[in-house]
Amino acid sequence: MKTILKQRMSLQDAHYGGELVDGARIMGLFGDAATELLIMNDGDEGLFRSYDQVDFLAPVFAGDFVEVHAEIISTGNTSRKMTFECYKVIETRKDISPSSADVLKQKILVASATGTCIVQKHLQRKS
Repeated sequence: MKTILKQRMSLQDAHYGGELVDGARIMGLFGDAATELLIMNDGDEGLFRSYDQVDFLAPVFAGDFVEVHAEIISTGNTSRKMTFECYKVIETRKDISPSSADVLKQKILVASATGTCIVQKHLQRKS
């Protein structure tokens, strides 16, 4: 089971100088994608148990658009192992003007992760 979320990063998402977006914001998007997958798979939001690995690979800035790809790769009795990838798909071009941006010809992988979520057996309505 897979899902894709798209989101524009705003000035409220910027946490560091130069309007750099905090990696925690990307992790929040991974959590949103996990919740959607669990609802689709089990009919319940479940709980995020752990991340096995998280890599931040490229910067994201306020005004950039990102796309999060998430997939359940294995299902246990109550556990759901997932993979996450976040790509930058539109990039701001403040060097041209404050409102300029480019759709990227090739997406940039900015973060990836694997993690495990839990849906208690009595809450699983679709499995």
